[in-house]
Amino acid sequence: MSLSAVHGTLTSLKSCQADIGTGMDIVTYVAMDLAESCEAGHPGIAELETMLLECAKLDREINHFVDTVQQVTEEATTQQPEAMFSLSAKVKEQFTERIARLSDAELQSHQKVVAFNESIKSSASQANKEAEENMEELDEDIAVTQSQANFTCPLTQVEMVNPVKNKKCNHHYDEGAILGLIKARHSQKKKCRCPVVGCGNTDVKQSDLVPDQMLKRRIQNQKRQNTRT
Repeated sequence: MSLSAVHGTLTSLKSCQADIGTGMDIVTYVAMDLAESCEAGHPGIAELETMLLECAKLDREINHFVDTVQQVTEEATTQQPEAMFSLSAKVKEQFTERIARLSDAELQSHQKVVAFNESIKSSASQANKEAEENMEELDEDIAVTQSQANFTCPLTQVEMVNPVKNKKCNHHYDEGAILGLIKARHSQKKKCRCPVVGCGNTDVKQSDLVPDQMLKRRIQNQKRQNTRT
């Protein structure tokens, strides 16, 4: 097995992994539709959650497989050329050992599973809120102004495209902007402070960020409404 063939396989796997992530987002959107139009306990939501967990399991296995291949190939390059002949067997052995130690319970901490659960709760809550608001007369100008403010990234000062929520301080940022800031601060050997004025969170980490599909959906809906008007 040549290293070029190994790298080609890993590239294909990562492309497949990106498609899995897109599929998980679609599952979340469909579940949000059910939560908004039906009761939160709709059986379809549980079925979609099961589907999402299967995707999360596959995504996790791909991550472990890629890590295993990279580790084994790095070791092989420091050994005799003959070591390449046993590369496949070593990858299979180490990957099997890794998978055997995994627990399905850990899937609940997968970033997109966390986002799914939070989105369902938010959708159900939003549906109840909208039902109550329909019974009252609202000042539309104030509502629009507040919504637009909530859609603005504190870093870019423009409307967010892929909003993420910080689990520690509950503030939102555009994903690309906050990840860029974290990377820049870490390159300076410094911690990344939450960019929201007055926030006491002085150490924002990538692991603290969760995609907020509900907010993303609201932003998209607002755009469609603006286009129609």
